[in-house]
Amino acid sequence: MLSSLRFSSYSILSSQTLTLGERRSAFSSIMAIHLQAHAFAGNPLRTKNPKPVHPISLTSALETLKNLLLGNTVEPFSPDFRILPFRKGKPLATSSASVANSTPVWRLGWIGFSSCKEILGKFGIGLAEGSLVYLGSESSEEGGVVYWAIDVSSAVGDLGLELRDGGFSFVELRTLMVATDWADDRMMGELAIGGHVSGAASCLSIYQAKALLEWHNTSRFCGHCGARTIPIDAGRRKQCIDEACKKRIYPRVDPVVIMLVIDKANDRALLSRQSRFVPRMWSCLAGFIEPGESLEEAVKRETWEETGIEVGEVLYHSSQPWPVGPNSMPCQLMVGFFAYAKSFKIRVDKEELEDAQWHSREDVKKALTFAEYEKAQRTNAVKVDQMCKGVEKGQNLSSDFNVESGELAQMFIPGPFAIAHHLISSWVNQVTPDSIESPSKQSTSTSSL
Repeated sequence: MLSSLRFSSYSILSSQTLTLGERRSAFSSIMAIHLQAHAFAGNPLRTKNPKPVHPISLTSALETLKNLLLGNTVEPFSPDFRILPFRKGKPLATSSASVANSTPVWRLGWIGFSSCKEILGKFGIGLAEGSLVYLGSESSEEGGVVYWAIDVSSAVGDLGLELRDGGFSFVELRTLMVATDWADDRMMGELAIGGHVSGAASCLSIYQAKALLEWHNTSRFCGHCGARTIPIDAGRRKQCIDEACKKRIYPRVDPVVIMLVIDKANDRALLSRQSRFVPRMWSCLAGFIEPGESLEEAVKRETWEETGIEVGEVLYHSSQPWPVGPNSMPCQLMVGFFAYAKSFKIRVDKEELEDAQWHSREDVKKALTFAEYEKAQRTNAVKVDQMCKGVEKGQNLSSDFNVESGELAQMFIPGPFAIAHHLISSWVNQVTPDSIESPSKQSTSTSSL
């Protein structure tokens, strides 16, 4: 998938003509990556089919599910049903090494309908129409595959031990995110395109599944009348059971603005630190949008509240689903902007930030330390592999971001899986202030996605 990784238009290199190793070397030199789609974006699974009678459409899949749950034979055609269990927000995963001594590669732990029914039944969880959430479908030469998610947090007994015997484990989504090799076409394909029967569907499916399952857990009662709600449309909607109310409830999305604040001369950027960050990491400012507020207004308000910096012009960059925030808000949508400062004296809100500072372009360029990202990826990939094999070791992200040898950079920014990385690397590799423009004005070759 050569087009999945692209360089800045100012690079003299062309990703279409480079091998994987050459791309790694080039990335280390120019310090910029541009993904075709952000991590967690680019869902290939169809959630709607133009022909409801098609076997893998939502309507037909629901009818097939009802028959399977009743033990009826489905004729003349039954699509392959694959189910992804979640426990406390963690998806089931498996791991393997493609060649000896190579970094392990993780995959989602899809389980066939019959096997899932048998395994979960041992632990007090029965498959039911109301417990399965429809994620989408894929066509294939054999007919098609329909993907579902299920929350198994209420399992009685050690379900994790049973699944680990088969090489599976429930893994934090953030760990899987860091464990993904951003320079590997196949793994990026797992994130952006998805696999087939033996592989994994898009990581957006994880995002979608986690968001939907968490939403189900927090919307058990109607906010209008207080009555109980039930899933409808294969778990993609909920409805109040009170006949006098019958209010329909839709999944929520929590929009967040994230902005790289730049000075007038376009040679410094405002970066911040939060107390929860790993040592030496700096990132963009960010904040939730308030009711009745435009995106641009949110950028200006958040920047002023957190740093005392007044912002003028605000330019859109790109957006990214972000399922690895707080568990109470798994439906975040990060909306990225460049914002030009009108004032420059920093006044840090210590309740929000640990620190905020202006950094030169050269210092920020040095902070794009790919050696640290690669070490973190390898460490987390091994961690996932150990978990799936039952030999988990206690590690934390702070140790994961230490390089094996050599001098550590004074600062670094979030890895290529985060929109903050692409905001910052896009700015670092611009030549003049006029080079930063909204995506609508850019050509395909200069896309900042």
